[in-house]
Amino acid sequence: MNKPMRKTNILLKILNYSIVDLPAPINLSIWWNFGVILGVCLTMQLISGILLSMHYSANIEMAFNSISHITRDVNYGWLMRTIHSNGASLFFISLYIHTGRGIYYGSYKYIKTWFVGVIILLITMATAFLGYVLPWGQMSFWGATVITNLLSAIPYVGSMLVNWIWGGFAVDNATLSRFFSLHFLMPFIISMLTIIHIFFLHSTGSNNPTGMNSNLDKIPFHPYFSIKDLMSTLMIMMLLLILNLTEPYLLSDPDNFIPANPLVTPVHIQPEWYFLFAYAILRSIPNKLGGVMALFFSIIILLVLPFSMNSKFKGLSLYIPNQINFWLFCSTIILLTWIGARPVEMPYSQTGLYLTFMYFSYFIMDPILTMLWEKLIK
Repeated sequence: MNKPMRKTNILLKILNYSIVDLPAPINLSIWWNFGVILGVCLTMQLISGILLSMHYSANIEMAFNSISHITRDVNYGWLMRTIHSNGASLFFISLYIHTGRGIYYGSYKYIKTWFVGVIILLITMATAFLGYVLPWGQMSFWGATVITNLLSAIPYVGSMLVNWIWGGFAVDNATLSRFFSLHFLMPFIISMLTIIHIFFLHSTGSNNPTGMNSNLDKIPFHPYFSIKDLMSTLMIMMLLLILNLTEPYLLSDPDNFIPANPLVTPVHIQPEWYFLFAYAILRSIPNKLGGVMALFFSIIILLVLPFSMNSKFKGLSLYIPNQINFWLFCSTIILLTWIGARPVEMPYSQTGLYLTFMYFSYFIMDPILTMLWEKLIK
């Protein structure tokens, strides 16, 4: 047998083991479908991003006009652009649901898989921020200025670090060109980390709603779950297509349709909706360094869960107080998202501070409630 045929057979065996014959728990619910949806979103973002990059100019004099050119002159450029921008929103909806399912059902017990997942979340957030700067509209420019300026809160090296990222003394041409390069590169890093994430998942097997592993209650992934994933993916893609064809700019900021002007500051600077909860946490802390640390730890704190939660089961489905606490946590995130879109004034600023306290309290209260509940049911 020649080498190409041997390599093809090895790849087919790996594919067969990893997807077709993968033993999957029989009781997986719809919440386990979002992993596949995320893979489809990543592929869609990669393809649409590559097509858009062929017509985009990473220059402050041409960036805004190149976006206009893509939308108006390129065949189906308007569709590629709306798929890419609204696809990012779908990506984050799926990502947050996927993470929330992991928290609720205790998937963080698979430490390696969970750690790689949190890293993917952080890099995806960074990639989305870099992409938001590229249209070079008013909100793009001022969003980049505000967020990069946060690094100046770091003692001693902050100002130098900001100037190094900018490539000068303001957000300018050097900033835009390097942001474009990084935005193009990072999805490929995410793809590599996704493969590692799936590898670790397959080495341990998937979690399930009961939190108990049993080799007796497993069935092949294909065709039982592959058809289910295909159905959910088609439904999600249909919703995305409806959004793109009816209200393509529903989730966009109107200020970003105005070319960037360093001399005119928008009345209310805010990021995309999927960053609003973190933005609300950032600005709720009166101290600048404290706000930056709170912003950073709002995501990094997810790494604490495998060590803080010592329940006998892998999920919260048997712990009523933890379920209530989890849904309060979800409500807190939704309210923080709303607060992030409000002006920095009373009562929004004070409410944001209380909600920030509730956000971080979840990670303290959950282990305590688990311990008390287990003692109660003994």
